[in-house]
Amino acid sequence: MKTLKYTGALLLFILLMAFVKRSDDPTLLFLDTLNAEQRSEVMHEFTDASRIKWHFLPSQMWPREGITIGALSKQQKDLFFKMLRSFLGEVGYNKTQRIIDLENVLAELQNNPEFRDAGAYFIAIYGNPRKDTLWGWSFEGHHVSLNFTISDGKVAVAPRFFGSNPATIMSGPRTGERTLAREEDLAFAFMNALTAEQRAKAVFREEAFPDITTANLPEVKPLDPVGIAAKDLKTGQRDLLRNLIDEYLSALPDPLAEARRKTINKEEFDTIRFGWAGALLKGKPHYYRVQGKTFLIEFDNTQNNANHIHLVWRDFDGDFGRDLIREHYENSNHH
Repeated sequence: MKTLKYTGALLLFILLMAFVKRSDDPTLLFLDTLNAEQRSEVMHEFTDASRIKWHFLPSQMWPREGITIGALSKQQKDLFFKMLRSFLGEVGYNKTQRIIDLENVLAELQNNPEFRDAGAYFIAIYGNPRKDTLWGWSFEGHHVSLNFTISDGKVAVAPRFFGSNPATIMSGPRTGERTLAREEDLAFAFMNALTAEQRAKAVFREEAFPDITTANLPEVKPLDPVGIAAKDLKTGQRDLLRNLIDEYLSALPDPLAEARRKTINKEEFDTIRFGWAGALLKGKPHYYRVQGKTFLIEFDNTQNNANHIHLVWRDFDGDFGRDLIREHYENSNHH
Protein backbone atom coordinates (compact mmCIF):
# COMPACT_ATOMS: atom_id res chain seq x y z
CA MET A 1 0.00 0.00 0.00
CA LYS A 2 2.89 2.34 0.84
CA THR A 3 4.41 1.69 -2.57
CA LEU A 4 1.16 2.58 -4.30
CA LYS A 5 0.83 5.66 -2.10
CA TYR A 6 4.33 6.88 -2.93
CA THR A 7 3.89 6.06 -6.61
CA GLY A 8 0.66 8.01 -6.71
CA ALA A 9 2.26 10.96 -4.91
CA LEU A 10 5.20 10.95 -7.34
CA LEU A 11 2.86 10.88 -10.33
CA LEU A 12 0.84 13.73 -8.87
CA PHE A 13 4.07 15.74 -8.34
CA ILE A 14 5.20 15.16 -11.94
CA LEU A 15 1.81 16.19 -13.27
CA LEU A 16 1.81 19.26 -11.04
CA MET A 17 5.28 20.31 -12.24
CA ALA A 18 4.20 19.83 -15.86
CA PHE A 19 1.13 21.96 -15.19
CA VAL A 20 3.19 24.71 -13.55
CA LYS A 21 5.60 24.75 -16.48
CA ARG A 22 2.80 24.83 -19.01
CA SER A 23 0.87 27.48 -17.08
CA ASP A 24 3.88 29.80 -17.36
CA ASP A 25 4.11 29.36 -21.13
CA PRO A 26 3.62 32.83 -22.71
CA THR A 27 1.88 31.32 -25.74
CA LEU A 28 -0.71 29.51 -23.64
CA LEU A 29 -1.21 32.53 -21.41
CA PHE A 30 -1.96 34.62 -24.49
CA LEU A 31 -4.31 32.01 -25.96
CA ASP A 32 -6.19 31.74 -22.67
CA THR A 33 -7.22 35.41 -22.94
CA LEU A 34 -8.91 34.96 -26.33
CA ASN A 35 -12.63 34.42 -26.65
CA ALA A 36 -14.02 31.76 -28.98
CA GLU A 37 -14.35 34.14 -31.93
CA GLN A 38 -10.83 35.44 -31.54
CA ARG A 39 -9.45 31.95 -31.15
CA SER A 40 -11.13 30.87 -34.39
CA GLU A 41 -9.36 33.74 -36.17
CA VAL A 42 -5.97 32.88 -34.72
CA MET A 43 -5.95 29.07 -34.80
CA HIS A 44 -5.45 27.11 -38.03
CA GLU A 45 -4.48 23.61 -39.03
CA PHE A 46 -0.75 23.10 -39.27
CA THR A 47 -1.23 22.00 -42.89
CA ASP A 48 -3.12 25.18 -43.85
CA ALA A 49 -1.67 26.61 -47.06
CA SER A 50 -1.39 30.08 -45.54
CA ARG A 51 1.37 28.89 -43.19
CA ILE A 52 3.98 29.22 -45.96
CA LYS A 53 2.39 32.24 -47.63
CA TRP A 54 4.13 35.44 -46.58
CA HIS A 55 4.81 39.01 -47.63
CA PHE A 56 6.10 42.32 -46.33
CA LEU A 57 3.51 44.56 -48.00
CA PRO A 58 1.04 46.69 -45.98
CA SER A 59 -2.08 44.83 -44.88
CA GLN A 60 -4.36 46.55 -47.40
CA MET A 61 -2.15 45.27 -50.22
CA TRP A 62 -1.78 41.69 -48.97
CA PRO A 63 -4.60 39.84 -47.17
CA ARG A 64 -3.48 37.76 -44.21
CA GLU A 65 -4.87 35.13 -41.88
CA GLY A 66 -5.05 35.66 -38.14
CA ILE A 67 -6.00 38.43 -35.76
CA THR A 68 -4.45 41.89 -35.68
CA ILE A 69 -2.78 43.38 -32.64
CA GLY A 70 -5.15 46.31 -33.12
CA ALA A 71 -8.10 44.00 -32.38
CA LEU A 72 -6.65 42.92 -29.01
CA SER A 73 -7.37 44.39 -25.61
CA LYS A 74 -4.48 45.93 -23.70
CA GLN A 75 -4.11 42.80 -21.57
CA GLN A 76 -4.16 40.55 -24.63
CA LYS A 77 -1.67 42.74 -26.46
CA ASP A 78 0.68 42.80 -23.47
CA LEU A 79 0.56 39.02 -23.20
CA PHE A 80 1.08 38.62 -26.94
CA PHE A 81 4.20 40.75 -26.89
CA LYS A 82 5.51 38.62 -24.01
CA MET A 83 4.91 35.63 -26.27
CA LEU A 84 6.74 37.31 -29.15
CA ARG A 85 9.59 38.31 -26.85
CA SER A 86 10.02 34.67 -25.80
CA PHE A 87 10.72 33.71 -29.43
CA LEU A 88 13.17 36.52 -30.26
CA GLY A 89 16.40 37.95 -28.98
CA GLU A 90 16.31 41.36 -27.37
CA VAL A 91 17.71 42.96 -30.54
CA GLY A 92 15.15 41.27 -32.78
CA TYR A 93 12.27 42.16 -30.49
CA ASN A 94 13.31 45.83 -30.28
CA LYS A 95 13.70 46.07 -34.05
CA THR A 96 10.24 44.60 -34.51
CA GLN A 97 8.72 47.18 -32.18
CA ARG A 98 10.54 50.06 -33.88
CA ILE A 99 9.48 48.91 -37.35
CA ILE A 100 5.84 48.76 -36.23
CA ASP A 101 6.21 52.26 -34.81
CA LEU A 102 7.47 53.52 -38.18
CA GLU A 103 3.90 53.10 -39.43
CA ASN A 104 3.01 56.03 -37.18
CA VAL A 105 5.79 58.06 -38.78
CA LEU A 106 4.53 57.18 -42.27
CA ALA A 107 0.92 57.93 -41.28
CA GLU A 108 1.96 61.43 -40.31
CA LEU A 109 4.27 62.01 -43.27
CA GLN A 110 1.70 60.74 -45.78
CA ASN A 111 -1.43 61.85 -43.92
CA ASN A 112 -2.92 58.41 -44.50
CA PRO A 113 -3.54 56.72 -41.12
CA GLU A 114 -5.93 54.11 -42.56
CA PHE A 115 -3.27 52.74 -44.91
CA ARG A 116 -0.40 53.19 -42.45
CA ASP A 117 -1.89 51.31 -39.52
CA ALA A 118 0.40 50.26 -36.66
CA GLY A 119 -2.34 47.92 -35.47
CA ALA A 120 -2.46 45.95 -38.74
CA TYR A 121 0.03 43.26 -37.77
CA PHE A 122 -1.38 39.74 -37.82
CA ILE A 123 -0.93 36.80 -35.44
CA ALA A 124 -1.68 33.33 -36.80
CA ILE A 125 -1.04 29.99 -35.05
CA TYR A 126 -0.84 26.70 -36.94
CA GLY A 127 -1.54 23.57 -34.94
CA ASN A 128 -2.31 23.49 -31.25
CA PRO A 129 0.58 24.48 -28.94
CA ARG A 130 -1.33 23.10 -25.96
CA LYS A 131 -1.16 19.52 -27.18
CA ASP A 132 0.86 19.25 -30.41
CA THR A 133 4.59 18.58 -30.50
CA LEU A 134 4.69 20.08 -34.01
CA TRP A 135 3.15 23.50 -34.54
CA GLY A 136 4.01 26.95 -35.87
CA TRP A 137 3.01 30.56 -35.88
CA SER A 138 3.64 33.83 -37.68
CA PHE A 139 3.63 37.52 -36.94
CA GLU A 140 3.35 39.66 -40.02
CA GLY A 141 2.51 43.08 -41.39
CA HIS A 142 4.20 45.89 -43.26
CA HIS A 143 7.97 45.32 -43.19
CA VAL A 144 7.77 42.46 -40.67
CA SER A 145 7.46 38.77 -41.42
CA LEU A 146 8.48 36.39 -38.64
CA ASN A 147 7.77 32.71 -39.11
CA PHE A 148 8.26 30.17 -36.32
CA THR A 149 8.12 26.38 -36.44
CA ILE A 150 8.31 24.35 -33.23
CA SER A 151 8.98 20.62 -33.18
CA ASP A 152 9.55 18.71 -29.94
CA GLY A 153 10.91 21.86 -28.32
CA LYS A 154 13.22 22.79 -31.21
CA VAL A 155 12.51 26.14 -32.89
CA ALA A 156 13.13 27.36 -36.44
CA VAL A 157 12.81 31.08 -37.20
CA ALA A 158 12.83 31.48 -40.97
CA PRO A 159 12.14 33.17 -43.21
CA ARG A 160 12.51 36.39 -41.25
CA PHE A 161 12.14 39.73 -42.91
CA PHE A 162 12.58 43.26 -41.63
CA GLY A 163 12.15 46.55 -43.48
CA SER A 164 12.51 50.20 -42.63
CA ASN A 165 10.79 53.12 -44.33
CA PRO A 166 12.15 55.65 -43.92
CA ALA A 167 15.55 54.08 -43.36
CA THR A 168 16.57 57.42 -41.84
CA ILE A 169 13.85 59.72 -40.50
CA MET A 170 14.53 63.04 -42.19
CA SER A 171 12.22 65.40 -40.29
CA GLY A 172 10.26 65.84 -37.09
CA PRO A 173 11.16 65.08 -33.48
CA ARG A 174 12.79 61.75 -34.44
CA THR A 175 15.05 63.20 -37.14
CA GLY A 176 18.11 61.02 -37.71
CA GLU A 177 16.64 57.81 -36.25
CA ARG A 178 17.73 54.68 -38.15
CA THR A 179 15.97 51.43 -37.34
CA LEU A 180 18.16 49.04 -39.37
CA ALA A 181 21.41 50.98 -39.20
CA ARG A 182 23.83 48.22 -38.27
CA GLU A 183 22.95 45.93 -41.18
CA GLU A 184 23.89 48.80 -43.49
CA ASP A 185 26.86 50.25 -41.58
CA LEU A 186 28.57 46.89 -41.01
CA ALA A 187 28.31 46.06 -44.72
CA PHE A 188 29.88 49.38 -45.69
CA ALA A 189 32.62 48.84 -43.09
CA PHE A 190 33.35 45.46 -44.65
CA MET A 191 33.48 46.87 -48.18
CA ASN A 192 35.74 49.73 -47.06
CA ALA A 193 38.14 47.22 -45.46
CA LEU A 194 38.70 45.40 -48.77
CA THR A 195 41.59 46.14 -51.06
CA ALA A 196 40.81 47.47 -54.54
CA GLU A 197 41.40 44.01 -55.98
CA GLN A 198 39.14 42.37 -53.42
CA ARG A 199 36.45 44.99 -53.92
CA ALA A 200 36.49 44.30 -57.64
CA LYS A 201 35.66 40.65 -56.82
CA ALA A 202 32.96 41.58 -54.33
CA VAL A 203 31.06 43.91 -56.69
CA PHE A 204 29.26 41.62 -59.13
CA ARG A 205 26.84 44.14 -60.59
CA GLU A 206 27.10 47.87 -61.21
CA GLU A 207 23.41 48.58 -60.66
CA ALA A 208 21.60 47.61 -57.46
CA PHE A 209 18.62 45.31 -57.70
CA PRO A 210 15.38 47.22 -57.03
CA ASP A 211 14.44 44.79 -54.23
CA ILE A 212 15.47 41.50 -52.67
CA THR A 213 15.66 39.05 -55.56
CA THR A 214 14.01 36.12 -53.78
CA ALA A 215 10.89 38.23 -53.14
CA ASN A 216 8.30 36.32 -51.07
CA LEU A 217 8.92 32.84 -52.45
CA PRO A 218 7.93 30.12 -49.97
CA GLU A 219 11.15 28.21 -50.71
CA VAL A 220 14.49 29.33 -52.16
CA LYS A 221 17.50 27.54 -53.58
CA PRO A 222 21.11 28.80 -53.55
CA LEU A 223 21.69 31.70 -55.94
CA ASP A 224 24.62 31.93 -58.33
CA PRO A 225 27.92 32.07 -56.38
CA VAL A 226 28.89 35.71 -56.82
CA GLY A 227 31.19 38.07 -54.96
CA ILE A 228 34.22 37.31 -52.83
CA ALA A 229 34.67 34.12 -50.78
CA ALA A 230 35.45 34.27 -47.08
CA LYS A 231 38.50 32.06 -47.61
CA ASP A 232 40.03 34.90 -49.67
CA LEU A 233 39.76 37.42 -46.82
CA LYS A 234 42.32 38.51 -44.28
CA THR A 235 41.72 38.00 -40.56
CA GLY A 236 40.30 41.48 -39.84
CA GLN A 237 38.09 41.31 -42.92
CA ARG A 238 36.78 37.90 -41.87
CA ASP A 239 35.92 39.35 -38.46
CA LEU A 240 33.94 42.13 -40.12
CA LEU A 241 31.98 39.59 -42.16
CA ARG A 242 31.28 37.58 -39.00
CA ASN A 243 30.04 40.75 -37.30
CA LEU A 244 27.62 41.37 -40.15
CA ILE A 245 26.24 37.82 -39.99
CA ASP A 246 26.01 38.10 -36.20
CA GLU A 247 23.81 41.18 -36.56
CA TYR A 248 21.27 39.10 -38.47
CA LEU A 249 21.56 36.25 -35.97
CA SER A 250 20.93 38.69 -33.11
CA ALA A 251 17.25 38.62 -34.03
CA LEU A 252 17.15 35.13 -32.50
CA PRO A 253 17.14 34.18 -28.82
CA ASP A 254 20.73 33.94 -27.56
CA PRO A 255 20.90 30.10 -27.40
CA LEU A 256 19.61 29.75 -30.97
CA ALA A 257 21.90 32.49 -32.25
CA GLU A 258 24.95 30.98 -30.54
CA ALA A 259 24.22 27.49 -31.84
CA ARG A 260 23.81 28.72 -35.40
CA ARG A 261 26.91 30.91 -35.13
CA LYS A 262 29.02 27.93 -34.04
CA THR A 263 27.68 25.76 -36.86
CA ILE A 264 28.34 28.41 -39.49
CA ASN A 265 31.87 29.09 -38.26
CA LYS A 266 32.73 25.40 -38.00
CA GLU A 267 31.09 23.98 -41.10
CA GLU A 268 30.67 26.62 -43.79
CA PHE A 269 32.36 29.94 -43.09
CA ASP A 270 35.16 29.60 -45.65
CA THR A 271 32.64 28.92 -48.41
CA ILE A 272 30.48 31.96 -47.61
CA ARG A 273 30.42 34.56 -50.38
CA PHE A 274 29.69 38.27 -50.05
CA GLY A 275 28.40 40.03 -53.16
CA TRP A 276 27.66 43.74 -53.66
CA ALA A 277 25.63 45.53 -56.32
CA GLY A 278 25.20 49.24 -56.87
CA ALA A 279 26.84 52.32 -55.39
CA LEU A 280 29.58 52.28 -52.78
CA LEU A 281 28.31 55.48 -51.19
CA LYS A 282 25.52 55.84 -48.65
CA GLY A 283 22.53 57.69 -50.03
CA LYS A 284 22.85 55.93 -53.39
CA PRO A 285 21.03 52.68 -54.27
CA HIS A 286 22.91 49.62 -53.05
CA TYR A 287 22.34 45.92 -52.46
CA TYR A 288 24.30 43.04 -50.98
CA ARG A 289 23.94 39.35 -50.32
CA VAL A 290 25.73 36.91 -48.04
CA GLN A 291 25.37 33.29 -49.08
CA GLY A 292 26.56 30.15 -47.34
CA LYS A 293 25.80 26.47 -47.84
CA THR A 294 22.71 26.66 -45.65
CA PHE A 295 21.52 30.28 -45.69
CA LEU A 296 21.07 33.45 -47.70
CA ILE A 297 20.99 37.07 -46.53
CA GLU A 298 19.69 39.77 -48.87
CA PHE A 299 19.72 43.50 -48.21
CA ASP A 300 18.67 46.40 -50.40
CA ASN A 301 18.37 50.14 -49.91
CA THR A 302 17.16 51.43 -53.26
CA GLN A 303 13.65 52.84 -53.00
CA ASN A 304 12.72 56.40 -51.97
CA ASN A 305 16.11 57.78 -53.00
CA ALA A 306 17.90 54.99 -51.17
CA ASN A 307 16.08 55.63 -47.92
CA HIS A 308 14.00 52.45 -47.70
CA ILE A 309 15.56 49.18 -46.51
CA HIS A 310 14.48 45.58 -47.05
CA LEU A 311 16.42 42.66 -45.58
CA VAL A 312 15.78 38.96 -45.23
CA TRP A 313 17.31 35.75 -43.88
CA ARG A 314 16.42 32.56 -45.74
CA ASP A 315 17.37 28.97 -44.82
CA PHE A 316 17.64 26.73 -47.85
CA ASP A 317 16.53 23.64 -45.93
CA GLY A 318 14.93 25.24 -42.90
CA ASP A 319 12.47 27.87 -44.12
CA PHE A 320 9.14 27.24 -42.39
CA GLY A 321 10.91 24.52 -40.41
CA ARG A 322 11.17 22.07 -43.31
CA ASP A 323 14.16 20.32 -41.75
CA LEU A 324 12.44 20.10 -38.36
CA ILE A 325 9.25 18.79 -39.93
CA ARG A 326 11.14 16.10 -41.84
CA GLU A 327 12.99 15.09 -38.68
CA HIS A 328 9.73 15.05 -36.73
CA TYR A 329 8.02 12.64 -39.11
CA GLU A 330 11.08 10.43 -39.48
CA ASN A 331 11.27 10.01 -35.70
CA SER A 332 7.53 9.75 -34.98
CA ASN A 333 6.36 6.20 -34.36
CA HIS A 334 2.91 6.90 -35.75
CA HIS A 335 4.22 8.02 -39.15
